[in-house]
Amino acid sequence: MAAGRLVICPTPIGNLEDVTLRVLAALREANIVACEDTRRTRVLLDRYGVKAHLISYHEHNERERTAELVARMRDGAVVALVSDAGTPLVSDPGFVLMQGCVAAGLAVEVLPGPSAALAALVASALPADRWRFTGFLPRKRSELLEVFDSPETLVAFESPRRVAASLEALASVDPERPVAVCRELTKLHEEVVRGTAAELAARYGSAPPKGEVALVVGPAKPLARELGPAVDAVRRLVEAGAKPRPAASVVSELTGLSANALYKALTSPS
Repeated sequence: MAAGRLVICPTPIGNLEDVTLRVLAALREANIVACEDTRRTRVLLDRYGVKAHLISYHEHNERERTAELVARMRDGAVVALVSDAGTPLVSDPGFVLMQGCVAAGLAVEVLPGPSAALAALVASALPADRWRFTGFLPRKRSELLEVFDSPETLVAFESPRRVAASLEALASVDPERPVAVCRELTKLHEEVVRGTAAELAARYGSAPPKGEVALVVGPAKPLARELGPAVDAVRRLVEAGAKPRPAASVVSELTGLSANALYKALTSPS
């Protein structure tokens, strides 16, 4: 019996009409459809009259399921992999299964389709010639500032409850950085809000956004990239009890950066 294959099938991130004809055909032809939540996938399949055998495949069972699915594909089964929304493997389960298929010498077909990261990048009106996707933003301030210290446009997912805090951290070192907050993309209440880090930190500090959020942050300018970690060091000294100007002078001596520039970045309103 010929070996089967894995088909990666992107699904709509909101509007069910965004599914492609190729994805629908693949779902109809598959012996097994592996999905994060069978209930959510069933809604899509019922919309288009697709009959399929569904099994769950999520972050809590993907290693166990991978062994099972690879064995089925070796016996000739065609497995279609979907996530709840968007492209599998992009901040969604599927990487373990992909690795398992490659290690087993099984064919993998990747279909194009919806992606919240790409939709947000284009909607942001920020440079798209050089960009990177970082998944969900870290919570620790030092790690967050390191991520924001990027010479390329940055695309990331963020919890709506943490949007204000993340933007406040960015605004503290680079208040003029251009940002777009993309909310509920392709859904009824889709919204894209563009502004500076300081402006959007203030906006969402008083009224957190609702729904799923993708943040797009413009490239850091060379000076901002250089000052960012140093300003954070000055801030930590101040929080420990030092006065701003002496703290800026200490960090200036250690880094060679301008003490006045560090002080100004620290005290500029965000």
